[in-house]
Amino acid sequence: MEVINALGRRKAAVARVFVSEGKGQITINKRDIDTYFPSSILQYVVKQPLNKLGVIEKYDIKVNLDGGGFKGQAEALRLAIARALVKINPEDKSALKSEGFMTRDPREVERKKPGQPKARKRFQFSKR
Repeated sequence: MEVINALGRRKAAVARVFVSEGKGQITINKRDIDTYFPSSILQYVVKQPLNKLGVIEKYDIKVNLDGGGFKGQAEALRLAIARALVKINPEDKSALKSEGFMTRDPREVERKKPGQPKARKRFQFSKR
């Protein structure tokens, strides 16, 4: 099997994934997943699509992660892994889609408006 690549995004985070056959090794920015995401919850989020299909020990995954915070990065990586798994086996798409792993979360940060402290917040109104 050749290397399958896919892209996942969430907020400002971008995950480029390269999946090849192997023993279940996940390498993020040349570091192991345990050192990159010390939180077990974020490791669980990343591995959700692999656990759903039961292929966690079947593929080696190399990842380039950029931008955003750790939560956004973990969710971007989850989307990228799900997309790569569908490229490998299109029959898995319905199982991943029913769990919500194939949906790109479109929510982004709203821009700051001029004359205001934040996007929606206003300066205090003074009558006099």
